[in-house]
Amino acid sequence: MRVIAGSARSLPLKTPPGLDTRPTTDRIKETLFNILQPHLSGSVFLDLFSGSGGIGIEALSRGAERAYFVEKDRRAAACIEDNLRFTKLSGRAVILQEEVQGALSRIREEAVDLIFMDPPYGKGLERQTLTLLESRTYVTRDTLIVVESALETDFSDQELEHCGFMVEREKKYKTNKHVFIRRRA
Repeated sequence: MRVIAGSARSLPLKTPPGLDTRPTTDRIKETLFNILQPHLSGSVFLDLFSGSGGIGIEALSRGAERAYFVEKDRRAAACIEDNLRFTKLSGRAVILQEEVQGALSRIREEAVDLIFMDPPYGKGLERQTLTLLESRTYVTRDTLIVVESALETDFSDQELEHCGFMVEREKKYKTNKHVFIRRRA
């Protein structure tokens, strides 16, 4: 796994030991960031369920002003810290080693531009996290939320309606998908 573009281009990233994380492949990451690129410059980026931090680090490398990494696993959080130090992006990053529920209430931003989440599949954490995000004032109508999930995860209007969001776009891959979500007008 490596940084694809920007100031840290081609630098390799570590991944946490074990099978608890699923790093996003370079090919999928490149597709995702081709979509996100117009929104990155000067942005505040949230990387929820961060794993190795590869997505947030890519965002910083490509011009995000600040990134928050939320990861409860101690070894994964240490891996993020190592990767940030190696890519020389630590000064623009905040690591919150805790559950997403608690971390979301500790973020003190007027507005967050991009939120990426890649929770463990099959546990309903997508909906749970969207419900929490709905009450956060830093999630505005301009905030773009991207969820990486299993292909079979339901993001129908009925599923999202309860928390005030709507699907703007969906990009499917062989084994998973990215769902692009915004607050309802």
